[in-house]
Amino acid sequence: MGKLWVLEGIDGTGKTTQFELLCAELNRRGIVHRELSFPEYGNESSLFVRKYLAGGYGTDPDAVSPYAASTFYALDRFDSYKCRWERDYLDGGLFVSCRYATSNAVHQGAKLEGNARTDYFAWLCDLEYAKMGIPSPDCVLLLDLPVTLALENIRARNEHRDIHETDAAYLTRCAESARDAAKYYGWNVIPCAAGDKMRTREDIAADIVAALEL
Repeated sequence: MGKLWVLEGIDGTGKTTQFELLCAELNRRGIVHRELSFPEYGNESSLFVRKYLAGGYGTDPDAVSPYAASTFYALDRFDSYKCRWERDYLDGGLFVSCRYATSNAVHQGAKLEGNARTDYFAWLCDLEYAKMGIPSPDCVLLLDLPVTLALENIRARNEHRDIHETDAAYLTRCAESARDAAKYYGWNVIPCAAGDKMRTREDIAADIVAALEL
């Protein structure tokens, strides 16, 4: 059986940057691995995800049930696993993923509160890992950043934003859901800010390497 490491966080936390730095470090050390990133926008399996994020089911993220939206993303991962990396995973390969089922916990869990959110976390785990047979991560690293700084990063990118990224109140709820998920699932939390400033990408990367005990 293989290993799966996941980098997670709300939009604007620098996931892609840290994912690239981690993979570069693994390459530098000669650690063979495969890189994953979800959703897989280039594949047909992400059709419903793309339509959802583009506002095809409503421009308010809350317009779609977290349970319905979760299935859009889960099916994309199921297709990816069964068609592209199941054999290598079962043969013991190491996989590093930028976002995963964990993103459902962050973004869809934000639509719920209290016990309803906890119940959703349990349902999500059962759906993807038990019912659908998608591998469960061995380690999840949550990049934790205050929403004010995350929004600054999103705006600085000056690119088209989906319905999740354009709603500041929703992003705040995502940050709360992410922290709740970290406690519920036992994720590793990587602080990305020092005071009111974002830490350097090198410092954050060093914490990630330390957490993985490379």
